[in-house]
Amino acid sequence: MPRTGILLLNLGTPDDPSVPAVRRYLKQFLLDYRVIDINPVLRSLLVRGIIAPFRAPKSAKAYKELWTENGSPLKYYGYRIEEQLQEKLGDDFLVLLAMRYQNPSVPDMLNKMRTQNVERIIVFPMFPQYASASTGSALEEAMRVIAAWPTIPELSVISSYHDNDAMLELFAENARKMGLDNYEHFLFSYHGVPQRQLYKSDCNNYCLKKENCCSSITELNKSCYSAQCFDTSRKLAAKLGISEDRFSVAFQSRLGPDKWTEPFTPDVLEELIEKGIRNVMVFSPSFTADCLETTIEIGDEYKEEFLEMGGEKLDLVPSLNDDPRWVNVIHDIVEEHFPA
Repeated sequence: MPRTGILLLNLGTPDDPSVPAVRRYLKQFLLDYRVIDINPVLRSLLVRGIIAPFRAPKSAKAYKELWTENGSPLKYYGYRIEEQLQEKLGDDFLVLLAMRYQNPSVPDMLNKMRTQNVERIIVFPMFPQYASASTGSALEEAMRVIAAWPTIPELSVISSYHDNDAMLELFAENARKMGLDNYEHFLFSYHGVPQRQLYKSDCNNYCLKKENCCSSITELNKSCYSAQCFDTSRKLAAKLGISEDRFSVAFQSRLGPDKWTEPFTPDVLEELIEKGIRNVMVFSPSFTADCLETTIEIGDEYKEEFLEMGGEKLDLVPSLNDDPRWVNVIHDIVEEHFPA
């Protein structure tokens, strides 16, 4: 049987929490045209002249808080998934973790597959909802490397699994362990993207034609990042028996003056306080492993802000990390792409 490669793709993490390492990471990340999709000259000036120099020290401080004795949680849990999935699949498969930005790099890991005579490759991004700036960029980089090979192997790409029932059940189980009755409201918080990226991906002009376009998934918007985020939230809420009036969907990140996906998580938390809601459970279903956006941004910064505004409790539902059940979910998803 020809050997099959499984490439587990995540966005990336600095090699260490030092300012120089974080600056290298920010440059590679933000110079990606899919991440900051503006004029390349302006992007270079913005990233090299303003963002990387001034943001790196602050980000390095946050990464130092995130870092554990095992290093970056994102990388550590990625390697744990790699190890468990390799053991589960056996010697007919080669499972490797790669980061879109920094290390282990996509070119290095794909070339390792090539030298070990892998004849088929299945690419599995570690983020459930498709976005051009995350999934799109990671998949493009993988295809760029493979396209340069003299012999191109059979290739399968998994672009989205935002509604995978088994994955959603794991998030739901993690929430149930915390005691749903201890919370008045449930917030689903996702990484934000510029709204223009949603419009660029909208081949059918669905977002421009329909009000509340993310209120359901259809054939016309099924590839929209925002629509997938709302769909993930609705399905998770249904699993937990949470009524529509008791959950909200929000987006964390924004950069610059352009419009980003809304509403913003800090704004929603402030609105909840104004409504008298003091106990909130937060899900972060766009991240399957602990990272800066979950552990620090939600678990520390947003929690502190919420308590300062008068809140009593804001708790983050644990990520899937290296849970063996998550490994089983990944296995079942990629198994659909195994050769017959």
